[in-house]
Amino acid sequence: MSKQIPNSPEIEPLTRTQVLIAMGFTAIVLLAVAKLWQHLGSVPLLPLQGTTEAIFLGLAIAVFITGASSVVYQLWPAYRQSADFYLHLVIKPLVFPDLIWLGLLPGLSEELLFRGVMLPAIGMNAAGLIISSVVFGILHLSSPQQWSYVVWASVVGLLLGFSALATGNLLVPIVAHVAANLISSCLWKLDKTKSA
Repeated sequence: MSKQIPNSPEIEPLTRTQVLIAMGFTAIVLLAVAKLWQHLGSVPLLPLQGTTEAIFLGLAIAVFITGASSVVYQLWPAYRQSADFYLHLVIKPLVFPDLIWLGLLPGLSEELLFRGVMLPAIGMNAAGLIISSVVFGILHLSSPQQWSYVVWASVVGLLLGFSALATGNLLVPIVAHVAANLISSCLWKLDKTKSA
């Protein structure tokens, strides 16, 4: 019998292959939903403009998200427990090159759906921002015990959505999301490698 994931006796640890397949499958499903919604709803995709400013702004937001996550992790025990569960489940089985996919696949597919299509479809306003952010947070619910992770993901969704609203450029939240995933997963993996 394999070792159980901390704080979740009902879920067995995943293998590297299972994590990579799940990431790829989820990305394909989210991209398909985005394209279908865009086509059926005649929703224009939020513009994607490759500018240096957008890249730097996205990287700055990623650093802010990573730093804020670290502070919240230290101050909020429920979030710490949820984050540890998620990181143990998803990142532990991966090797360092896999972390590139962990940054790219969710970052691209989730941003195309939530900020690229859902936000314009609902409305480029406060209601659209809040609804798309809450739905984004709910997507991160793996079990009822992980509710605090949903709260954090919703807050991150608000920040990413606000960056899309403020700039009108989908590249900003994409870069922020990809970089935040990559930075945080690399930091966690390095920390666990040193302590092992």
